[in-house]
Amino acid sequence: MVEMAHLSAKVYGRVQGVFFRYFVQDIANTLGLKGYARNLPGGDAVEVQAEGNKQQLEKLVKQLKIGPPRARVEEVETNWSDYSGQFSNFGIRY
Repeated sequence: MVEMAHLSAKVYGRVQGVFFRYFVQDIANTLGLKGYARNLPGGDAVEVQAEGNKQQLEKLVKQLKIGPPRARVEEVETNWSDYSGQFSNFGIRY
């Protein structure tokens, strides 16, 4: 049986200005996830909200810890909750 979940993540480090949000969007779309990625004020963090199959979300978390080539990920905070179905696709918010 497929377990559905909601992931809230904050990724800290050199993650703005290095195409991090687009990296997350590409992976999330490949994994069939819905939600968004956005830069947080301060210049050193990206917020990711994603929903879908929990196994696919765990794959996303592994990729968040790596990041795109120019990024330097220092920390990833994750928070899990119940699936809500609130997203229709995965996008980038500004």
